[in-house]
Amino acid sequence: MAFQPIVDVQENRIDAHEALVRGAGGEGAGTILLQVTGENRYAFDQACRVKAIEMAARLGVESRLNINFLPNAVYEPRACIRKTLDAAKRTGFPLDRLTFEFVEQEDIADSAHLLAIVEEYRRHGFMVALDDFGTGYSGLSRLAELKPDIIKLDRALVRNCDHDRVRLAIVASVMSLAAAIGIKVVVEGVERIGEVEALRRVGGRYMQGFYFARPVFEGIARREDIPWLIKEPALAGRPAHP
Repeated sequence: MAFQPIVDVQENRIDAHEALVRGAGGEGAGTILLQVTGENRYAFDQACRVKAIEMAARLGVESRLNINFLPNAVYEPRACIRKTLDAAKRTGFPLDRLTFEFVEQEDIADSAHLLAIVEEYRRHGFMVALDDFGTGYSGLSRLAELKPDIIKLDRALVRNCDHDRVRLAIVASVMSLAAAIGIKVVVEGVERIGEVEALRRVGGRYMQGFYFARPVFEGIARREDIPWLIKEPALAGRPAHP
């Protein structure tokens, strides 16, 4: 696993760490996911959950922990959560600090199955995030069906938003919609200070990307490792729009 922080740019703190799958030699997620098949999907999904929790506990992660999972690997929500619960109990990692992100490599036609997963996870105190929102299968209809706690805006939507008024207007609309229905927004793939400033102007608070920190292989970035958090004054209590 590698871990990448999600930064709260209003309170100048690390809000969460996302666990990202890597090979034993540091190989990227794409290389590993290409080896996932229908036969090994369940075992792979379970192994990733357990490894993420074990490693986060060992590294002393004190923020939320975001874990990606494959919905099609969950054949029965209650049965498939047992190893996750066991790992959290064994390592002492609090259940209410776990967030599960839907990874949608393929379409999931059975909405009832997705809802059953969400309900079971919430029963244990987990939060649920809809990843790659605005691309692929993560659209408004899925947002209405699942009512996730968090949506993560894909890099494709925010790239160069400081120079593209259309992209920024779309992001601002999503921010407004999410605020109206009580959903937290995390912006992924933030790579430049210009993007940070533009996103802050339209209400962006939670951000993830290379501008703040790259994923750390078998380790975590701490607040003192992120220059932006050290030099920027906290915005808590100040309006998002100057």
